[in-house]
Amino acid sequence: MAAIAIVGGHGKISRHLIPLLVDAGHTPVALIRDPQQADDLTPLGARTRLLDIENAESDDFAEAFEGCAAVVFAAGGGPDGNIERKKSVDLGGSLKSIEAAQKVGIDRFLQVSAIGIDEDPPEDSGDVWKAYVQAKRDADAALRASSLRWTIIRPGALTDDEPTGRVLLGPQVERGEIPRADVAAVLAAVLDDNRTSGRQWELVSGPGSIHEAVTAALSS
Repeated sequence: MAAIAIVGGHGKISRHLIPLLVDAGHTPVALIRDPQQADDLTPLGARTRLLDIENAESDDFAEAFEGCAAVVFAAGGGPDGNIERKKSVDLGGSLKSIEAAQKVGIDRFLQVSAIGIDEDPPEDSGDVWKAYVQAKRDADAALRASSLRWTIIRPGALTDDEPTGRVLLGPQVERGEIPRADVAAVLAAVLDDNRTSGRQWELVSGPGSIHEAVTAALSS
């Protein structure tokens, strides 16, 4: 059906998302920094293109997006305690992706954010966490202000548990955990659903199927 660019293509959520996109008839285009990462992704059905999120400019992102119909921003600076990577990856990577998508005429954009980031973190939460929250908050604000058909998914605490296919989705939900595989399944479910454009939802494990959760969230 369409080529889908995935920024942060070797991330854990992305590796769950790739086969789901293939099953839906799409061609995942995973953007990776290390050429050796292709060995993990091509067996899943992805094509790969090289992109160094931190050092590339928006024109480089635009070149990587060429021929794609949508962008999924699923990159993150990682848990390494590096404040600068929160700024360069979580925020900078998103901003360059948004700009590049608009340059090449892509209008569909999904962004993986984080639950509760509109709330100021506690004073004792540490500088790294504060930087992360601010980066995600600013990235979401920039996407909402863009001309793109955006959907922002803000998952709770991520786990590597097996998927349950049961989630809770809404503008604001009680904090909780969710398997990365279920986050990927929600991304795949909303990608082609035009009704989800312009929606920002928090996501945790819950009682309903993904279809039921999306339907309920659309009515909220």
